[in-house]
Amino acid sequence: MSPSIDSFSGVRTNGFSHTNGNGLKKHVDGFGTRAIHVGSEASQETGAVIPSISLSTTYKQAAIGVHKGFEYSRSGNPNRNALEETLASIESGGASALAFASGSATTATVLQALGPNSHIVSVNDVYGGTFRYIRRVASENQGLEATFLDLETAGDEEIIASFRENTKLVWIESPTNPTLRLIDIPRIARLAQAHPSRPLVLVDNTFLSPFYSSPLLLGADVVMHSLTKYINGHSDVVMGALILPAHQAAFSEKLRFLQNAIGAVPSAYDCWLAQRGAKTLHLRMKQHGLNALAVARALSAEPGVDEVIYPGLPGKTEYSRRKNALAWRMLSPHARRGMISFRIAGGQAAAEKFLTTTRLFTLAESLGGVESLAEHPAQMTHGSIPPADRALLGIGDNLVRLSVGVEEEEDLVEDVLQAVRGAAGL
Repeated sequence: MSPSIDSFSGVRTNGFSHTNGNGLKKHVDGFGTRAIHVGSEASQETGAVIPSISLSTTYKQAAIGVHKGFEYSRSGNPNRNALEETLASIESGGASALAFASGSATTATVLQALGPNSHIVSVNDVYGGTFRYIRRVASENQGLEATFLDLETAGDEEIIASFRENTKLVWIESPTNPTLRLIDIPRIARLAQAHPSRPLVLVDNTFLSPFYSSPLLLGADVVMHSLTKYINGHSDVVMGALILPAHQAAFSEKLRFLQNAIGAVPSAYDCWLAQRGAKTLHLRMKQHGLNALAVARALSAEPGVDEVIYPGLPGKTEYSRRKNALAWRMLSPHARRGMISFRIAGGQAAAEKFLTTTRLFTLAESLGGVESLAEHPAQMTHGSIPPADRALLGIGDNLVRLSVGVEEEEDLVEDVLQAVRGAAGL
C-alpha cells in the first residue's frame, strides 16, 4: 500500500488503494477529503453539517458513571474529540491524536512522560522554546539530560554513540528551525530501533504539515505539531498536538492520562477553529509552496543576498544536491514548503532595515498563517539560545526567516525585492 501522487501538482495526496482478499481494489479517501469529512460528520440531532461548539464544562449522567462519553470538559470535549479524530486521519499512519493548549504544553507533556533522570538525543538546531524547556525546565525539575547533535551530518556511529541505557527519546525537527536542515528520518528511526534502549523517535512536523510529510510512514513513533501554524493557518489559535500510530497505543494512553491530569487542554472554541482551518490545509499548502518557491528564486538572484536556504531550490554545491535528493526520497516529488531563510549582505543592520521596510511581510514571530511574516531569529524566536550556540548553528545576525503566505505571488516577490534592494542601498 503506497501513497498516491497528484500528477498535476506533484504533491502527496495521501490517498491509498489496496487489494482485498477478493482481489478487488478498495478505495480510501485522499487527504483533502479526509480533512473535510473525518470528525465532521453531520449532527444526528439537527443534521448540521458543521459541528456545533460545545461550551459546557460538565455533562449529565444518567446514573453514577453512566454517561454519553463525556463527564468533565478537561477530560474530554466533543470539539476536542472531533479535532483529534481529524488529526489522526490526516497524519498518515496515525491511530490516535491528542490536542493541547499550546505547542509548549505538548513538549512539556511528552518530556514528563519519559519519567525522571531520562536522557534524550535532540537535533541541535531545535526551536528556541523547545531548547529552553529542555535546558531550563526539564533538566532542573526532572533531571532530564540531553545530547544535542547535528542529525543532518552526524554519521551512524556518532549517533549510536550518543545513545545511553536511559535514552528514551530522539527529538527531530525536519526541516529544522530556522536553518531548514533536512533530517533523514528513516535512518534515525532505523538506528533507534536497533539500539537496546529502543528510544522513541519524535518528529516535529510543524514546518511541513501532514500534507507534505508523513513521518509515521517513515518510521517515527510520535508526530508533534504546533497547530498554531499551518494546520490552523489563520493566526488566531494557540494549540499543539501529538499523533501516534497503532503500535504506540500504550504510550498514547500514558500521554492521555497526563493530558487530563496536567490539564493543559485547549478550549472548545479553539478546537473548533483549528478543525475548520484543517479543512483547507491541502489548498493552502499548495499556494504557500508555489509562492515560497517564487520568492526563493527571486532572492537567490539578488546581489544583496549572500545565501538562500530553501530545500528543493536547485543548488550548485554537493551539499545542496544531497539535501534535494533527501527531500525527493522522503517527500513527494516537487513538494514545496512555505518557509525560507536567507542571509542578507550587510549583517544585522541590513537585516533590520529589510524587516522594517517590507510592505506585505509583517515583522512578527510565528509562521504558517495565510499572511506573510518575517522575523530575525537571533533576536526573536531563538534569542533564548546562547550566542555561542547560535553561531555554531548558523543563526547569525544576518539571518532572516520568512513565512510566505498565500497572497498573490507577484506582490510578494516585489515586496522582498524592494526591501532587499533598499537594505543594500541599491
